[in-house]
Amino acid sequence: MKVTDATSYIHALIAQGEHVEQDFKYEISDARKIARTLSAFANTQGGRLLIGVKDNGRIAGVRSEEEMYMIEAAAQLYCSPVVEVKMTTYRVDGHTILVADVPSATKRPIMARDENNRLWAYVRVADENILATPTHLQVWQQECNAQPVVISFTERESLVLDLLSREEECSLSRICRMTHISRYDAQQLLARFVYWGIVAMRYDGHHFVFRNVGE
Repeated sequence: MKVTDATSYIHALIAQGEHVEQDFKYEISDARKIARTLSAFANTQGGRLLIGVKDNGRIAGVRSEEEMYMIEAAAQLYCSPVVEVKMTTYRVDGHTILVADVPSATKRPIMARDENNRLWAYVRVADENILATPTHLQVWQQECNAQPVVISFTERESLVLDLLSREEECSLSRICRMTHISRYDAQQLLARFVYWGIVAMRYDGHHFVFRNVGE
């Protein structure tokens, strides 16, 4: 793999810190955990992994080529479908840094396989990988099966939208409780609203909440 001397480039990336499109890794010891990050990047805006960089931004360097093989395993064996990752190595301050660039998926979700061979999808929120909700999965399903949209509101849709117009943000549980709509039905309604751009989702540190985009 070609090694490029781009000290200023890597230092500029590190100065940004970890964020929605960037994650630091001192080393990689578990391909399954990296698969979660690949899933989260691919399902959100894409992003990059800087391997050989500690959480505090200190450059430690890649200790062996094992990290490259781990990323390949994460992308090809533990992600479904396979994630295309571009890897580049750089020499910085006498150390080797590995940068793995992950594109945003054209078809979501990208799933990550766990220790029990179960598949889970993740999304990137700030500098965290968060488990995608059933609402995310339904939004992505609608993206894949995109059809001409005819928006019509029944009483159930109106109940949810009226609630979101009265309250700044609502959790799924509160929406179900206040509208007396089942959790499954509420998830379907919210997924349609998110897909249509009427409602937005936000992670509040514990769970995803919903708000009227017009509010």
